[in-house]
Amino acid sequence: MVKTLLNKVNDVCSHEDFGKLLLRLAVGGLMLFHGVHKLIDGVGGIAGMLAAKGLPGFIAYGVLVGEVLAPVLIVIGILTRPAALVLAFTMVVAWLMVGVGKTGALDVTGAWAIESIVYFFLGGLAVAFIGAGRYSLAPAWK
Repeated sequence: MVKTLLNKVNDVCSHEDFGKLLLRLAVGGLMLFHGVHKLIDGVGGIAGMLAAKGLPGFIAYGVLVGEVLAPVLIVIGILTRPAALVLAFTMVVAWLMVGVGKTGALDVTGAWAIESIVYFFLGGLAVAFIGAGRYSLAPAWK
């Protein structure tokens, strides 16, 4: 009986392309909130952090590529793998800018302090490895 039930569950949930779509919507869609925030409020805060580290402030505009352009491409499924790698790289930069000191810490709710950075990094890598799937605007490009 348990085996029959497990087989039914496997049959019902065996839709890899739909799973890829859900992952793309979660990773790309949730990152877009961060990007839209930077479109509205600007990248001045990031430019200031870069300047404090001796880097040119104009590099801050790269965050728009990683948090707006790449997520849009991921969600719609065009150039999905390269876009996902850009998103993952953006998270490495975010970790280096604001997360290194928090890597071993918990936030006030008990969550890992760099949880969202790690989520988007690993989510980006997962999308890069599995591709867009059938439900994308450019499925042949994967």
